[in-house]
Amino acid sequence: MFAKAFRVRANTAIKGSDRRKLRTDVAAAFPNFSAEQLTEFIPNKEELNVIKIYSHKGEAITVYTNNKNPILFEIEKALYPTDLMLPGVVVPSSGFPQVERGTLCAVTLLGNRAPVAVGVATMSTAEMLAAGMKGKGFAVLHTYMDHLWEFGDKSYPPTLAPLVTDPAEKESAEDEEEMEGQEPFTSCTADPLQPVDIGDLSLKEQDSCARLMGKEELNENRAAETAEDGNIEVQQETEDSRTPQEQMDELFNQCFFHALKCKVKKSDLPLLTSTFLRSHMFSCCPAGQQLDVKKSSYKKFSKFLQCMQHQKILQVKELNKGVESIVEVDWKHPDIKAFAVPEGFSSASAAQESKSEEREQLYHAPEIIPLYGVSAKMIPLFQESGHRKGSILSSSEVRNIIINYVKTNELVDETNKNFVKVNAILCDCLLDKSEQDEITNLKWDDLLSRCLERLQPLHQVTFFGQEPVVRKGNIEPISITIAQRSSNKKVTIIKNLELYGLDPQCVANILQQRVQASATITPVPGTKDRVQVQIQGNQVHHLAKMLLEEYQLPRKYIQGLEKAPKLGRKK
Repeated sequence: MFAKAFRVRANTAIKGSDRRKLRTDVAAAFPNFSAEQLTEFIPNKEELNVIKIYSHKGEAITVYTNNKNPILFEIEKALYPTDLMLPGVVVPSSGFPQVERGTLCAVTLLGNRAPVAVGVATMSTAEMLAAGMKGKGFAVLHTYMDHLWEFGDKSYPPTLAPLVTDPAEKESAEDEEEMEGQEPFTSCTADPLQPVDIGDLSLKEQDSCARLMGKEELNENRAAETAEDGNIEVQQETEDSRTPQEQMDELFNQCFFHALKCKVKKSDLPLLTSTFLRSHMFSCCPAGQQLDVKKSSYKKFSKFLQCMQHQKILQVKELNKGVESIVEVDWKHPDIKAFAVPEGFSSASAAQESKSEEREQLYHAPEIIPLYGVSAKMIPLFQESGHRKGSILSSSEVRNIIINYVKTNELVDETNKNFVKVNAILCDCLLDKSEQDEITNLKWDDLLSRCLERLQPLHQVTFFGQEPVVRKGNIEPISITIAQRSSNKKVTIIKNLELYGLDPQCVANILQQRVQASATITPVPGTKDRVQVQIQGNQVHHLAKMLLEEYQLPRKYIQGLEKAPKLGRKK
């Protein structure tokens, strides 16, 4: 967990009610604490701080410190102690204890009760015995000499003599003294003040619990890398043993830093987040692997970027409603500077040359679905089906609700089933005032179309690899217009590309290469943070081919294709 460096996001003093709440949370998490121990652990006057950090894997962790020394850390709303918290743990002589999965454990050196690591059991007692005391006994979260330990005053574990209560254990302790200088064994104790001996749980496999070096050996190897490699050999398993989710997280991090270091330039900003994923990160993915955010711990690409933003690597803003862009990148950030491009990838310059081709090939047209919101006037018609103002429905859902309403209220015209009788609710919801005294029946198609017209228009857009986004109103089409400039020269202007996940700069670059004409990006008049592409000449033919054939956008979402020059005429 803390084998590699972490990043501090916030450091706040704990005062008043927050301190009382922390004491309550600790008492609930560790019910065996006495009132005196609780007060000593969470004092009333000493300096207490809460620190928000991110691990090297991007995990959000809360650390609580007393006089700048870590005493607790919190992961996913579960509290765990640091080794500084456990001076009272003892090893019983009553035999093997009952341990359940998830039991909080302390790791100690045989002959010293002072814990040097904290973790949680990954097997119950029965499972350990069934496995022949082999395999991964528990997952280590925090160890002596890791980066969390270095965050404090870097004190050594105290030397606490074993509590010998019977002759057999006393003899064991004496034998232990004779073995001084040899490699010590590991013992594990579960839950503070509930002493439990897990013995040599992973000793035979030297797996997660593994072995712990002696004090003298630790003193000689205080370099940071020993926290990763040796003090407690918790990473004996190969990378292939990582869970698929952990492997996908690592792949996302690799492609992210690779893209920022080799693909993206300052002139590319602002850059649509969808373009960054599709055109930059995907092209940095090693052969035989594929990025899939749903298989990562982030689940959404926006959450992954939020994590990177918390680490101050980049800044993301919503320049258009529902469309996020990367507006700033800190290329001097240590993580970007330290990233090494994996072997087998072409140089940055070669990657830049093929950038346009990659963008064209990797674009996926968004899925756009019209939706409807229940307005205040339409509530009486929809409340029978359990909907209220603001409920969001698809056209098929609206159709089914109206059909059920008509049948339930027996409004089908008996003489002609193609018509529906207009009752008081249908009259108020669907008819204009001038029609209310004249219309008594409506055709089914007319009834449904009137209903859709009077609902609030919405639409849902789903970009490739991202979660659906619902926006108000109907989606604006990509607008293509031809304008006259000085000397009777024509220019083609394209707007609203961002709404469809298209990067205006990318489109401008591609058009410029294809038609060998000057293309520029200019602000859309009367708007803030929106841009348009402007290219010399009437280029509607080229745009139609790009948008309809290559990008597979439906024609109904493109406005202005009829402005293409007639065949035989000069463009």
